[in-house]
Amino acid sequence: MNSKKPLALVTGATSGIGRAITYALADKGYEVIALGRSAATLEKMQTHAGVRPLALDLTDREALETALDGETIDVLVNNAGVMPPVTGFCDMAQSDIDTTLEVNLSAAIATTRMILPGMAARKRGHLFFIGSTAGQGPFPNMAVYGASKAAISSFASALRCDLSGSKVRVTEIVAGRVETALYRDVLSDRARSDMYEAFDAVQPEDVAEMLLSVLNMPVHVDVTRFDILPTAQFVGGGGFAKKDT
Repeated sequence: MNSKKPLALVTGATSGIGRAITYALADKGYEVIALGRSAATLEKMQTHAGVRPLALDLTDREALETALDGETIDVLVNNAGVMPPVTGFCDMAQSDIDTTLEVNLSAAIATTRMILPGMAARKRGHLFFIGSTAGQGPFPNMAVYGASKAAISSFASALRCDLSGSKVRVTEIVAGRVETALYRDVLSDRARSDMYEAFDAVQPEDVAEMLLSVLNMPVHVDVTRFDILPTAQFVGGGGFAKKDT
């Protein structure tokens, strides 16, 4: 399906950062393929002008390649990610380790491999990768999650070297604590409430606004990485100052 509008693909689009970015891009005149697993949620999102739902599992590479065949993607936002149980590595199930690495790392690389050749041939395009402060420094009980995000950071940096001179831009978004549903399945409602009550977290819309700012930079400018953290979050160690009352 060809479109006169620039076309973006956002993975993990049904909630949090992905949904905010999807709506922000659509509001700026992009047609946005919103990829997620929840067909019901995507159907509701379709009412937002410019949003085109794509319900499938990102790890089903054959289905994804078929769905994207013939599409001219101008912006790819590799946002889909999972948070494994927050626990010591020795207590992790192998299945949780495998899922984390598959979704957070392998699927992002595979999706990029499907989209990038077209961008390189057209000599235009922008790749975004959602990283994390957990990939930049150690956090307790998050060894595998941190490893997946550190690998994304390394991949984005090396890919940028490969694409030097191609006019295809690469940006890693290093997010600190953002108020999303990421911890929904691994922390209790009380624990999540206490976590966000202690400080003012970054909102998904803040990340989307920064992405638009980067995207709107002149084509000769590549913002290779930006960090977006709560004001209260320490840059090193992931600690937080107490919220003013």
